[in-house]
Amino acid sequence: MQAEVIGIDLGGTAIKLGRFSKDGKCEQSLTVPTPQPATPEAVIQALVAAINSLEIASVKAIGVGTPGPTDAAGKVAKIAINLVGWQDVPLAELLETKTGLPTIIANDANCAGLGEAWLGAGRNFRNLILLTLGTGVGGAIILDGKLFTGHQGAAGELGLISLNPEGPKCNSGNCGSLEQYVSVQAIRRLTGLEPLELGELAEKGDRQALEFWQNYGKNLGVGLANLIYILTPEAIIIGGGISASAKFFFPAALAEIEQRVLLSSRAGLQLLLAELGNQAGMVGAAKLAWQML
Repeated sequence: MQAEVIGIDLGGTAIKLGRFSKDGKCEQSLTVPTPQPATPEAVIQALVAAINSLEIASVKAIGVGTPGPTDAAGKVAKIAINLVGWQDVPLAELLETKTGLPTIIANDANCAGLGEAWLGAGRNFRNLILLTLGTGVGGAIILDGKLFTGHQGAAGELGLISLNPEGPKCNSGNCGSLEQYVSVQAIRRLTGLEPLELGELAEKGDRQALEFWQNYGKNLGVGLANLIYILTPEAIIIGGGISASAKFFFPAALAEIEQRVLLSSRAGLQLLLAELGNQAGMVGAAKLAWQML
């Protein structure tokens, strides 16, 4: 019997599970609603029930992506944004006790990055960064094929780098972070519109919408230039809901990168769209489990 792992993407509204072979084939998948209120007890109960409803005879490990930071060992969910009462929850240990399977956890953006690196837009690269442009701006760093999480496990908060020291205040305590210019909330604050509406207007040739995306791309490019100088990735992968309008802002972002970054730091660099959509977190969690094994 071929060994398999389970990858889980734990979100605020839904829990996605998949059973994966070593080569990344998803043999079985399942989506269940996240219990409300999403307390640790209720979520663990739902996770165990969902895991047990899969065929698990050949499963050797579990990987879980959680909406928030984890410890460096990949065992404790420090906080989970959008879940109720999550503070230092020993999620991996609790699942191991209830399922008998070794378990590892990581931040969901990190899992998405790992997923794209394994089976998505990043599969031909060893060094890449992923940026998810959504309600906030998440990030992941893949160095030499491995997820880089830093000394305390909290590295890769790419959306929180400083873009403008005098800019709008950020929940992180920073001011003018990249997130304050390129997230869904930033777009609403700047235009009063949703990204989708601005994309539709740009599609119709609306001058103001096209101008907005041009400026958006410029800000994104400035942020990416900072990251390129530090990490010199082979590829930058852009995901999240806002990436649906990429054709309107990628050219401006690339122009900004070319203007600001020395050729020696960006030779051959590719700016790519994420390919796995909302499956990326589940796929990356499975990869995490394989790497643990």
